[in-house]
Amino acid sequence: MKQSIKISFFLLFLTLSQLSWGQQEHPFTYGEELEFEVSYGWFNLADAKMKIAKKPETIENKPHYKIDVYGKTKGAATIFGRVNDNWGTIWDVNSKLPSVSYRHIEEGKYRKHEKVFFDQQKEKARMQLFDKENKTLKEENEYLLPGKVQDIVSGFYYLRTLDLRNLKVGDTVNILGFFDKEIYNIKLIYEGQERIDTEIGEKDTYIFSPQIPKNKLFRGDFPVTVWVTQDQNKIPVKIKANLFLGSLNLELKSASGLRY
Repeated sequence: MKQSIKISFFLLFLTLSQLSWGQQEHPFTYGEELEFEVSYGWFNLADAKMKIAKKPETIENKPHYKIDVYGKTKGAATIFGRVNDNWGTIWDVNSKLPSVSYRHIEEGKYRKHEKVFFDQQKEKARMQLFDKENKTLKEENEYLLPGKVQDIVSGFYYLRTLDLRNLKVGDTVNILGFFDKEIYNIKLIYEGQERIDTEIGEKDTYIFSPQIPKNKLFRGDFPVTVWVTQDQNKIPVKIKANLFLGSLNLELKSASGLRY
């Protein structure tokens, strides 16, 4: 169960990063906050939050969004091990590429503190790993990138700057991402549109399914479905992952600080 929760958080932010089609103005702004609930059957297992800092952060005289994503187990789910994770990105407003990404992972007794510095022009990434207390640098490595990349958080916000209106059912797109020392190039398939009830009202949505390598956790060739609003905000309101035993659901519970 703990592994299912962890992978669901990953899917929420990596899967959505695959949608790329025609650029447009940023549909979000400083201070935006999205809150999600993770459930398995009747059980509410965890909360997740996506938050943009209220003020810009400056790197090399360029404005950046500082964006944090939090995932935390609650209730009965803590029996399987407590999860309290924070992923983050410092994302260039103009280039729409990450300059820095970071992770602070607390899962049971496991701890991981990591920071990645991207040189998008030279196509390199420098990764730093710290000790359990996040005080002492333990390891530093440099990785060559096959092109300009998004990280696990920035990919989702890149999605929201794009125009999805001209997609046709069956269209597929790919995007390059760097996460946990690996390069990801995931194919995403557009499945159509649907109007659904959400905690923030009825929403017209785009539906997408990522093509995920076969593994022991998911059931079927396209086990994950993602619903993204068709309005100017383009926020995810629902994700469903079909597991070999039941299904895991992520649903938007509240949204504040939206631009539109």
